[in-house]
Amino acid sequence: MHTVVIGLFTIALYLITTVLLVLRLRNRDTTIASKWKALAPAAVAASLHAWMLSQYLFTADGLDLSIFNTISLLTWLISLILMLLAIKGAVENLGIFVFPSTALAIGLKSSLGAGHITEVVNTPLEIHIIISVAAYSLLSIAAVQAILLTIQDRHLRNKRPGGFIRALPPLQSMETMLFQMIALGFTLQSLSLLTGFIFLENMLAQHLVHKTVLTVIAWMVFGILLWGRWKFGWRGRTAIRWTLSGFAVMALGYLGSKVVLEIIIGHST
Repeated sequence: MHTVVIGLFTIALYLITTVLLVLRLRNRDTTIASKWKALAPAAVAASLHAWMLSQYLFTADGLDLSIFNTISLLTWLISLILMLLAIKGAVENLGIFVFPSTALAIGLKSSLGAGHITEVVNTPLEIHIIISVAAYSLLSIAAVQAILLTIQDRHLRNKRPGGFIRALPPLQSMETMLFQMIALGFTLQSLSLLTGFIFLENMLAQHLVHKTVLTVIAWMVFGILLWGRWKFGWRGRTAIRWTLSGFAVMALGYLGSKVVLEIIIGHST
């Protein structure tokens, strides 16, 4: 019962932060004080969320990586990384998209995630999982940044830079932050693939081959994007299309396979 109450309180805190960020954006308040005032409830929520994850993920039989646990873990890490990035960069407005998603993930886990599907993993495999989740989380934030860039670019092209667009950093700064996220996410994704081939007995086993192939394709998409940025100065709509395409493939491999195996087929990976 206390877990349910804490879950509801955590959801409320994430949503309060969302409202505060929207009000801050509407008022075009870009001060440091207002940023941390808005993010404070999310910081508390992330701490409570971490405690909830410790109750759900770690079981007597091993690490529970069922679909709703995985989504909850991913959204928590995305929220945490976003707040850490906000220390030096103006990325806090991405929380308007991220924090409601995290609240939804907690709600899904609480209402639909009662059944446990447990995977027993060893320490090397845990390292691979941690790196994979970190890579996915960082590239997820990059995808949200790309969506925001799309909106900003469209407003500027239509010569309607009003509303919340005025409160965003300049387009060039937004693009720079996007590629910084992608570069770091690509590095982590490379480590994830490397550790996967080292620690997993067979990454091309029947229940893993689709995930492995899609992950490699996503890795290649992000790699081509970074090469295009370095070689040809890719930016704007080209960068946005490649970013969202890479994320879509990665999401299909990472979460799509779990949905099919656990919910549609009813089999654990």
